[in-house]
Amino acid sequence: MAKDPSFDVVSEMNMEEVKNSVQMTVKELTNRFDFKGSTVDIKLENQKLIVLGDDDFKLEQIKDVLFAKLAKRGVPTKNIQFGETQHALGSKARQTADLISGIDRENSKKITTAIKNSKLKVKAQIQEDQIRVTGKNRDDLQAVIQLLRNLDLPIELQFTNYR
Repeated sequence: MAKDPSFDVVSEMNMEEVKNSVQMTVKELTNRFDFKGSTVDIKLENQKLIVLGDDDFKLEQIKDVLFAKLAKRGVPTKNIQFGETQHALGSKARQTADLISGIDRENSKKITTAIKNSKLKVKAQIQEDQIRVTGKNRDDLQAVIQLLRNLDLPIELQFTNYR
């Protein structure tokens, strides 16, 4: 007897691609004319990204270049959540960001509630930091994927293991 079709809803970041994007960003910014003599530093420590620049304007420019590199490599930029800017002596600005992998409880509940409210004949199970959706009809699974793509969440979702 065959199992019901299913897929997993995840929110992951490829850390190798993040490292490559950070390296490419630093390389590009050190060669740019408008950053000559400026402080440009991006570090990746554990699941945190630390951006250091001369002022808020330079920080925004650094983040723009970084987001362009991340998007080019297929890394979800929605999963990078920046904190407040900290100002240090010598007019340096620093900002830290959390790199979010996995779906937290709050977003898991939003996703499963949205699936249940859709009245589709599927089951959604929370499994640690991902959600498994199963159903007898593949069309229902496709409808769930479309529903979740239109859902407004602070993280980006990926759909894997479609069987």
